[in-house]
Amino acid sequence: MRLVTERLLLRPWTDADRDSFAAMVGDPEVMRFYTATRDRAAADAWIDKMIAGLAACTSHFLAVERREDQAFVGMVGTADIPHVLPGNPKVEVGWILDKPHWGRGYAPEAAAAAIAHGFATLDVPEIVAFTATINTPSQRVMEKLGMVRRPEDDFDHPSVPEGHRLRRHVLYRLARP
Repeated sequence: MRLVTERLLLRPWTDADRDSFAAMVGDPEVMRFYTATRDRAAADAWIDKMIAGLAACTSHFLAVERREDQAFVGMVGTADIPHVLPGNPKVEVGWILDKPHWGRGYAPEAAAAAIAHGFATLDVPEIVAFTATINTPSQRVMEKLGMVRRPEDDFDHPSVPEGHRLRRHVLYRLARP
């Protein structure tokens, strides 16, 4: 599976992505809205999980590279939601971009391609995105994508420990066109 946008290529993972991905998810600033950074073993396991998800069609998280120079930008894609969330959505879109690529519009560009692919290939009425309430940069991306937040859908993420500053999450929705 490959998705092409004006500036980006979303593609399956390769072993060549492992160093860049590990550096990205090991960076405390990049991972500030996650409960922890990842060491190399955890980063490799994450890539392996994404590769398995692609094979099983339960996840479509892809490596993102800049077309002009093949620079690793991050990861973007859709996946089945393993938790029960408000309204019981089935598919999420998400992203993590490496710090040198922030503020260039890559997240909404790549996420829009992932959403379009998701609606074209999955039989779901909507795709959602969620993040910690304090993650305003991702919320801006969700709004740029035309996603809508209803405050009554905010929730405590079941994978984040009680009392953790990232436990409370906002949920944004986008209906299939």
